[in-house]
Amino acid sequence: MRLPHAAAIAGALTLTVGIPSVSAMQRTEATAAASPYTYADIADLATAAPIALHARIHSAAALKAERAPGVAAGHTRFYVEADVVSLIRGRGPLAARISYLVDLPNDARGKAAKLKKKQPVLLFARPVAGTAAGTSSTGSVQLIAPDAQLPWDAATEAQLRAILTELVKPGAPPAITGIANGFHVPGTLPGEGETQLFLNTATGDPVSLTVLTAADGSRRWAAAFGEIVDGSAAVPARDTLAWYRLACGLPRQLPLDKLAGTAPADRRKAAADYAVILGALGECTRTRKPPEG
Repeated sequence: MRLPHAAAIAGALTLTVGIPSVSAMQRTEATAAASPYTYADIADLATAAPIALHARIHSAAALKAERAPGVAAGHTRFYVEADVVSLIRGRGPLAARISYLVDLPNDARGKAAKLKKKQPVLLFARPVAGTAAGTSSTGSVQLIAPDAQLPWDAATEAQLRAILTELVKPGAPPAITGIANGFHVPGTLPGEGETQLFLNTATGDPVSLTVLTAADGSRRWAAAFGEIVDGSAAVPARDTLAWYRLACGLPRQLPLDKLAGTAPADRRKAAADYAVILGALGECTRTRKPPEG
């Protein structure tokens, strides 16, 4: 299958926010119909992919097993050519027609999936090293995961754009990689106390969690993304980037060895406070496996 020469989409784009690629009617429908994917599903892909785009299938060819090393059982690998509808995120020029490989699950009868001409898709990809503008390989991209092609719908694109808008804001919440250290100190009245936990992040930017316990046993917690540890900061709303970073990045149990120098009783209180945070955040619900790396 030969990739035709295509004119490049001009301009280096980081995010095409404010230039909608779906019609006003489709936008309205997106608010009424929820995406079939969870916030975490889309955030996993959006945060990992340097290129995100809306495309339409031009042609697709299933590869024989010997030409598809490593394909998962019950899946078929396809060579796909697709026409770009809109570049949602990306840097540098991109061809109007691109090619890529994707692994898709077979149907209930074990037959390969069918990709129809003009079928709309969302792609999460990275550029292929060594390609140059004006060559036949201009349009080659590599999906960030073997299955990082999703069926396009207006609601999913709207959610993707909202996540990307948060990602490019100054001071956007970074990825959480673990607990750095922390402590718990009793208050002046019986039952009072404060737990502070400091998190490791992929960027090195500071993130901290604070739990304040009143004398009546009630707890109030907050997350601070920045240098200032603020116990009155707002709790991250669900399905926001801050919520995603915490709910999907925090370990399921507090590693007590990170509370060095804290008395055993205070460590137990810190662990109880941490459990309150996890309970308030809720589950990081996914319907697909996040990309590796």
